[in-house]
Order: sequence, then C-alpha cells, then structure tokens
Amino acid sequence: MSALTRDPGLQPERTRLAWRRTTLAFTVAAVLAVRQVVRHGSVTAGDVVAFALSAVVWLGFLAVAHRRIRTMAVRRPPGAMPFGQAVAATACTLALAVFAVAIVW
Repeated sequence: MSALTRDPGLQPERTRLAWRRTTLAFTVAAVLAVRQVVRHGSVTAGDVVAFALSAVVWLGFLAVAHRRIRTMAVRRPPGAMPFGQAVAATACTLALAVFAVAIVW
C-alpha cells in the first residue's frame, strides 16, 4: 500500500472531535471570564480591556479551529496543519491564559 492510498481510518474524525472539544473548552474559559468580570463588583478598566482582548482571542481561535475542521473534512488524507495556523492557535491559547490571569487579579 503506497502513501497515496493510505487508509486514515478514524484518525481524522478523532482529530476533528478533538478540535471541537478544544473549541468548547475555549468557549467555557471565555464565559468564565465574563462571569468573573460581572461578579467582581467593581469593574476596572483593566478588567474591561482583558475581557475585550479575551473575546478577540476567542474569536481568533474559533476561526483557526473552524478552518482546520473544514480542511480535515474535505481532504483525504488530511495534510499537516500549516505553520501559520499552528502559531495562531498556540498564540491564542497563551494569550487567553494571560488575559485570564489579568482578570482574576
């Protein structure tokens, strides 16, 4: 069996599901950020900026994840994730963590 006729099995489906779970986890983190800002009582300008940046990062990650899910559904076998998308997904994840810390403190 050559590399062009390889049977990917369920690997692409598992990867698509993993992207969906990661997107769900990212959404939960964004919702918790909103909850923290609302329940904090005295909302500072830093809270609002961290929340706004968290929302932008969430939308960016959602776009990267959706593009990857679509690519995996169409291409057989699915290709490797482009470097730019991998960097964007990593940057979004790290930025969300930083903004979450900013909101908590």
